[in-house]
Amino acid sequence: MIQKSALAAALLVPSISFAATVLSSPPELNNKSYVLMDYETGQILASKNENEKLAPASMTKMMTSFIIEQKLLAGELTEDEKVRMNESAWCRGSSSESCMYVPLNGTATALEMLRGIIIQSGNDASKAMAEHIAGNEGTFVHMMNTEAKRIGMTNTSFMNSTGMPAEGHYSTAKDMATLAQHIIHDSSKYYPIYSEKEFTFNGIKQGNRNALLYTDPSVDGLKTGHTDEAGYCLTTSAKRGPMRLISVIFGAPSMQERATQTREILAWGYANFETKNVQAANQVLAKSKVWFGKESDVQIGLAETFNVTMPKGQANAIKTQLVVQPKLTAPLKK
Repeated sequence: MIQKSALAAALLVPSISFAATVLSSPPELNNKSYVLMDYETGQILASKNENEKLAPASMTKMMTSFIIEQKLLAGELTEDEKVRMNESAWCRGSSSESCMYVPLNGTATALEMLRGIIIQSGNDASKAMAEHIAGNEGTFVHMMNTEAKRIGMTNTSFMNSTGMPAEGHYSTAKDMATLAQHIIHDSSKYYPIYSEKEFTFNGIKQGNRNALLYTDPSVDGLKTGHTDEAGYCLTTSAKRGPMRLISVIFGAPSMQERATQTREILAWGYANFETKNVQAANQVLAKSKVWFGKESDVQIGLAETFNVTMPKGQANAIKTQLVVQPKLTAPLKK
């Protein structure tokens, strides 16, 4: 993610000169598109057709849940707020849909609906929350597209809140990885829900469809997707030590294949790259004079830990320089 200095007047600049390094080739994956991204920097470590516009299926619900999470964090929703299941959102149990199974005209709390979206991939919960927040799904979809542009999803267009097939509804592997970055960072309070393996509502227990949650303890999210058009899709994040990777698979031929391919590309990433801490947060790196302030000088440091991801064995190549604006004038902001 973006690294922030304690003062806008200071910048920690890494200078990295890697020795010649031979990386093993990433695995050949039988899918339409994939991305392996380093969470800290947004660097793409491996990819295929990363900007190809494809149907994202239920990975769409990552944006639906992200908006809900941001509304909760902003206090515009409360976790125990009751949300009604209108007929327009109600799931009749069609075999083509995944559902939370909230009864018609019944209610669930906003937090229950969020779990129903993330864990159970409930189309009914997605549409009910869209209507509750925006009045109707169309207005909510406009919010989804506005948010997509804000966070840099430049090749994405949403037409609904669920990911059901629709003309003009598409995203890319790179954009979905960007969305995952923001969910992990901006919605950290609610991110643990993405690792929950099951959720019971209305007496119906359903398991999370992300098979890697059951087999790989480093995996803690995010979302599966499947339609006939999209194939089998999966956005995953894993953290091993200080290094977090995000993988996105579009269009694998089967549920088993999307899990296997994710496992393979994560293994390749962790075998070839590592994340090193360059500078810890909240440490004084320098002092600088301040003009027209209550204090004559100010301490300068980083508000967030500064990490760098690099090919393994290259840690000694990192050198840093703290660049401070020559003349600081009060008032200063953190």
